[in-house]
Amino acid sequence: MKAVVMAGGFGTRIQPLTNSIPKPMLPIMNRPMMEHTIVSLRNLGIKEFIILLYFKPEVIKDYFQDGSKWGINITYVIPDDDYGTAGAVKKAQEYIGDENFIIISGDLVTDFDFQKIFDYHKEKKSKLTITLTSVENPLEFGVVIANEEGEIEKFLEKPSWGEVFSDTINTGIYVIEPEILDYIPKNKNFDFAKDLFPLLMRKGIDLMAGHAQGYWRDVGNPESYRDVYEDILSGKIKFELGGEAIKYPDGVLIHEGDFDIDESVEIVGIVVIGNDVAVKHGAKLNNVVIGNNVTIGSGCKIRNSVIWEDVEIGKNAHLDGCVICNHNKIGKNVTAKSGLILAEGCEIGVLVTIEKDVTIWPNKMIEDAAIVSRSIILGNKYKNSIFEDGMVIGKSNVELSCEMATKLAESFGAQLPIGSTVLVSRHYDKSSRMLKRAFLGGLLSSGVDVVDYNAIPSAVMRCSLSFHENYTAGVHFNQKLDDPTSTVITFYNNEALRINNDVAKKIEKAFFKETFRRVDYTQIGQIFPLDHTREYYEYKKGMETILQSHRFKCLECRIAVDVMHGLASEVFPTILNDLNVEHIMFNAYEDEHRLANINNTAKRSYEDMGAVIRALHLDAGFVLFPHGQRLDIISDEGILLTKQTSLYVVLSLLNMDAIASGEKKRVYLPTWAADIVYFDHLEIERGQYSNFKASKMKTYDLVASGEGNFTFTEFATHRDSMYATLKILQLMVTHSVKLSDIINLLPKFFYSSFKIPCSQALKGKMMRMFLQDAKGKKSSMLDGVKIWLDQNDWILMIPDQYSDHLNIYIQAETDESGEKIYTTYCLKIVEWTKIHHDSKRILIK
Repeated sequence: MKAVVMAGGFGTRIQPLTNSIPKPMLPIMNRPMMEHTIVSLRNLGIKEFIILLYFKPEVIKDYFQDGSKWGINITYVIPDDDYGTAGAVKKAQEYIGDENFIIISGDLVTDFDFQKIFDYHKEKKSKLTITLTSVENPLEFGVVIANEEGEIEKFLEKPSWGEVFSDTINTGIYVIEPEILDYIPKNKNFDFAKDLFPLLMRKGIDLMAGHAQGYWRDVGNPESYRDVYEDILSGKIKFELGGEAIKYPDGVLIHEGDFDIDESVEIVGIVVIGNDVAVKHGAKLNNVVIGNNVTIGSGCKIRNSVIWEDVEIGKNAHLDGCVICNHNKIGKNVTAKSGLILAEGCEIGVLVTIEKDVTIWPNKMIEDAAIVSRSIILGNKYKNSIFEDGMVIGKSNVELSCEMATKLAESFGAQLPIGSTVLVSRHYDKSSRMLKRAFLGGLLSSGVDVVDYNAIPSAVMRCSLSFHENYTAGVHFNQKLDDPTSTVITFYNNEALRINNDVAKKIEKAFFKETFRRVDYTQIGQIFPLDHTREYYEYKKGMETILQSHRFKCLECRIAVDVMHGLASEVFPTILNDLNVEHIMFNAYEDEHRLANINNTAKRSYEDMGAVIRALHLDAGFVLFPHGQRLDIISDEGILLTKQTSLYVVLSLLNMDAIASGEKKRVYLPTWAADIVYFDHLEIERGQYSNFKASKMKTYDLVASGEGNFTFTEFATHRDSMYATLKILQLMVTHSVKLSDIINLLPKFFYSSFKIPCSQALKGKMMRMFLQDAKGKKSSMLDGVKIWLDQNDWILMIPDQYSDHLNIYIQAETDESGEKIYTTYCLKIVEWTKIHHDSKRILIK
């Protein structure tokens, strides 16, 4: 058997630890991470290793050379492009030959019994065996389900929480027969999980699941790197420390090579040191791993920390829970609280205090007596990822600083052709204005032209972006509605839809590696400011063209509209006037103070509009939240409709329209939308709305989120509360129906949603427990786990993608049934959580 070691990753998420070395070379107990894996396989008799390289290959080659030092033979393969995981292995086919082989990542730490994995593969006469294990957070891995015979039935690569159907994941350790390589195309980007595994299953080739017991961790970010050390030093992993041990009253010192440790030094727990380490008088070391050529001054107190090579620490320094990279100098009397990551080549002055969870990027100098309370170069939030569903969200002027905005723009601009044109717009709040200005400079430096819309509704900007082919992308800045201290930067593609995850990852990679494109001065981009005249005209004209046959001349139709101090006030009153819609307008002026208290503003608006509607006998009220997406509806009786009732009202109106036209309408809804009412002239599809393209959006007449967001694709493929208001009104007028009449026809039923706190560590467990509970019942795993308890009674659980909670949705025919389901599953979740904590205590014990 041969071994193929994947060692080509960029280590983007673990920056800045990988600033100058590839991730497989990160030191674990003073040895490169990959070395531990290679030695484990060598000890089982594997002598032929093929190492696939890509990022900083010379570092790995210089260290391992031909492998003779370890009694093995190493062949290096460096693909000329990014061919994906399987495509890269295909490049090594000539070296693999006709032997079976194991594929393993160079950036993981494990104590799996590889011999058992090999034996299982042989016993099952498998062509391809995937090693599985259970983890607390399966989001970054491929989730797998296998039957009792070990045959894999289902898998999903890097799912969202809503897609997780188990906490059993693909470890990326495969045992493969050589003929499987024939299914991988040459010189093509081809991935094991996304491409090869589905292909083999279609061909009828069984993929076998080998469940491994023991410790396994993908070292993907700085936190997991620290966790590995904690696990090793606490004995959670079977790990050969090597070296010679010297016992102390409260600990043990493990050393290799020369060292100079004063007799007065206190050793607590396990302390591992490399060569040429000096520790001066009165220092105290508690669970510390120290690399080569490190000097620690007198009186220092260091605990739960990792120190790489060529580091000098002055006297009386106090370090707790730190990772100190190579070539750093730390002055005397420095205090670093838990969580410091000090990248290479930094100099920390005397009397410096570094607060908790600070990252200092490479080659920085911190002045004497400075208090460092936040990360230098990079905000805390962005250590691992930047984007959430096409958006960047952060505290204004803290996480989202001007420097951050400029770097984001440079990273974004680097993905676009030189000479591209990007639309940039904002809301009127000060943070959005400041960050947008910083962002523009970054775009210009990458050779991208900017059409600057300044303050304009995002819906208008997106329409303009989709109307004009010469615009490449769009970016909009606005204050976060439920957190006025934060700003949201939303990135759109040329179809005016949010950028997908692949594009976001490319921007992140450029951001973390600072691979910007600084063009020649002759190619620097230009700014073209616009006054909105053309954009407002085109937006209004587009609406009028579609709604031409119903220009709302009915004098009986009167509505109330609240634009909630948003920028819709600049254009929507004019549109309503030109369409002859008789209306009363609320809050049509800018007010940052009211925006900062949006919940109070909304509550007051509902009360005021309800009173006015009842007093003046208006036909409806529409509340357009700032930033142009969410729409709340108030009936002609002055009652605020719930989100679910609003959705059913719109579906009822659309169904009437379909009956009148004689053609069925197509609708796309989320999985958690109520489904107790059947609309005979609507084709309703339910699923997870993610990374849709405009072409797919246009196959539906309506795409709704169930949260007050409506996309009527006859006008645009994005959410627009202004057009949604007019479309709903048009349907009411056309079919001569009042909202209260529709509501009275809807059946009474129970529908509720709520959130249950749940840590990241428990989410995979909860998915698995819900799946077990679903056995013997009708269920779905389209998005989360949905369990039917009766014909129309169901519960749906979707772990939240970004926050520490579960989203629970319950539908039932009666309130009594709904409350019973709610109580039953709340108790179950509590019990499942208790089981998890009990098992954790047993494990620790």
